[in-house]
Amino acid sequence: MKLQQIWVFILIAFIGFGLSSARAQSVPAVQGDFVGTLGPLHLKLHIVAGTGGALSGTMDSPDQGSIGIPCADFQVQGQTISFAVPAVHGNWTGAIADDGRTLTGTWNQGSPQPLTFTRDTFIPADKPSPVDGFWLGILQAGSQSLRIQISVKSDRSGQESCALDSLDQDAFDLSCANVARSGTDFSFNVPALKGRWSGKLSSDAQTLTGTWSQGAPLPLNLQRQATPVPPTPPPKVSYIPAMAPVDAAGMQAVLNQDLEQALKRGALSPGTSAGVAIGVVRGGTRRVFAYGAARTDSIFEIGSITKTFTGLAMAQLIAQGKIRLDEPVRELLPSGAVAKPPGAEITLLDLITQHSGLPRMPDNFNPADPSNPYRDYRPANLYQFVAQHGVAKPADAAFLYSNLGVGLLGQALADRAAMPYANLLNEEVTGPLRLRDTVVSLSPEQQQHFIQGHDPDHNPSHAWDFDALAGAGAIRSTAADMLTYLEANLHPEKQPQNASANGRTLPVALAQSHELRAEAGPGMQIAFAWLYESATGTYWHNGATGGYSSYAFFNPSCDCAAVVLMNTTISNRGSFADRLGQHIGQRFAGRTAISLAD
Repeated sequence: MKLQQIWVFILIAFIGFGLSSARAQSVPAVQGDFVGTLGPLHLKLHIVAGTGGALSGTMDSPDQGSIGIPCADFQVQGQTISFAVPAVHGNWTGAIADDGRTLTGTWNQGSPQPLTFTRDTFIPADKPSPVDGFWLGILQAGSQSLRIQISVKSDRSGQESCALDSLDQDAFDLSCANVARSGTDFSFNVPALKGRWSGKLSSDAQTLTGTWSQGAPLPLNLQRQATPVPPTPPPKVSYIPAMAPVDAAGMQAVLNQDLEQALKRGALSPGTSAGVAIGVVRGGTRRVFAYGAARTDSIFEIGSITKTFTGLAMAQLIAQGKIRLDEPVRELLPSGAVAKPPGAEITLLDLITQHSGLPRMPDNFNPADPSNPYRDYRPANLYQFVAQHGVAKPADAAFLYSNLGVGLLGQALADRAAMPYANLLNEEVTGPLRLRDTVVSLSPEQQQHFIQGHDPDHNPSHAWDFDALAGAGAIRSTAADMLTYLEANLHPEKQPQNASANGRTLPVALAQSHELRAEAGPGMQIAFAWLYESATGTYWHNGATGGYSSYAFFNPSCDCAAVVLMNTTISNRGSFADRLGQHIGQRFAGRTAISLAD
């Protein structure tokens, strides 16, 4: 499920900018390496002092796979320092403290957020240990072959430390813990992945032979490398000229031209087996069309766009008086599932707005089959996690995208309704909206329309099945059904007065699900799972599973909406579904449009 990266410090196109520098005035000793955190992101700042005291630098965002982002316009006045990061239209201003060991200040990328950098004080050992260096191996996880890179170093006291990169998943600089070496035995944990590697160093010190355990143990042997493999450079982003705003009836003709290169030798070329189904609507006129391997009636996994359906189901139950928005999630779970905390506790609103403080995934998530990872995570597993973790709400719970959080919400709503999530979805949303092909489980006839999904290398991938976390990403749908869903979001007031009680509450529930409830990063707010761009007035969400990617938006100010469903997951070059969806929005608005040919 994607979500990826909807923290809005989005780092998309950085490599290739030249470094800029500024003349420092009586520069304190600020050159060197610093570390800091911005929300869930770990950042590294590298400041270099050149001839005459001119400062330049770069920033890394390892969690997003972005290394060497150029900084510019360093200014130092006394103990005050500032710099810009042009690639993301951001700037930082702060104070130098502790003789240059701490930089305390504020990051501004639309709205200010505190960001303090602390000097990295690592002092390397005078003589490297036998395992120090860079190591590379292949982890065979289901149908995927993942390149795993380990960077190991020892300090002056002899203490080993390391970091893990999963190169093909764009996951970088994941810190190790419990790093231990005794003779040729070497082991470490990676807390972020709930994983552990243990093994032995070869007699020639060129190979680490061992096992990676993250559920079922898998062999992972690592070979010494002279230099680390750098992150894949971000994809080139270019733009094409604006044209007059396009209506729904003319969108396919425009996309026929805009997608020409992608269809010949790009993301949708014949050798990829990729296809997209697209739905657009403006001013009541709707169109559905397809490219590549897809058909207009193809069924896709929509991934995290499911979260918006979970939000609407919640709004329905609120409108029907069955739950309260401020109700603690604990009260919807089975009796005794989790203890009442002494202070503030996580509410339904906290879960749907991604402000619960819960991690992205539970720490007892250990799939037996990595190619279908959510299938065996049962309600019992979820309740076990909740009982151990608790439901106390952190005082400073900021926006943190959590599949666990919305998955827990979906299960809690199902518990209150005394029915499985799939049945709740049908009762509250897809039934009243007559979305016949929007389901969790496919019928035999729907299975015939379920397009084969593909991994980033265009190999066939396994479909994903969900149980306890269904509310976070379980839905399959068609472009036509999704367009009907978006039309309902565009015009809650136009929904027919359905004869059923659930249908009668739908207009009120839709309107409530659009109310902006919290901040979601600079220039972004969140409603019931829907992200909202303040600058454009657009509600949007995206999604991805092991073989599919998706993007949907609606904009009341232009009375327009679109959905893009693709049978290929995201890659280290990003999401083509996202890019295509944004392109359609730009064509609707008559703005310069992101190129689809890169």
